[in-house]
Amino acid sequence: MSSSSPSDLAVTFRSIPRRLREARGDAPQHVTAGITAELDEQIAIAARLVRSDTDAAAIADAIEAVPADAWNESTLASLRSAALDIGRLLRAIAAVAEGD
Repeated sequence: MSSSSPSDLAVTFRSIPRRLREARGDAPQHVTAGITAELDEQIAIAARLVRSDTDAAAIADAIEAVPADAWNESTLASLRSAALDIGRLLRAIAAVAEGD
C-alpha cells in the first residue's frame, strides 16, 4: 500500500464496512470490541486528515474530491499508514472471530 494512489485509498476506505462485516462473521460484537475500538481510532485519524465525518464512505468521498496531483505527500503517507493499520485490524478481528 506504500505506493497506493488516492483512488486506491478511496476504494480501500469505501470497502471497510463490508470487510468488517465479513471479518466479524457471526461472532458477537463484544468478542471483537477492543479491536473494533482501535479500528474506529484509525478511521477517525483518516477522517481528520481529509477533514470529513468519521464514516468510511465520507472519507472515501473526501479523498476522491481532491485531484490526484493536489495531494500533499505527507497527508497521503499518513492515509496510507492508517489504511495499512485498518487492514491489520480487520485481519485481527477475523482471527478473533474465528476463534470464538
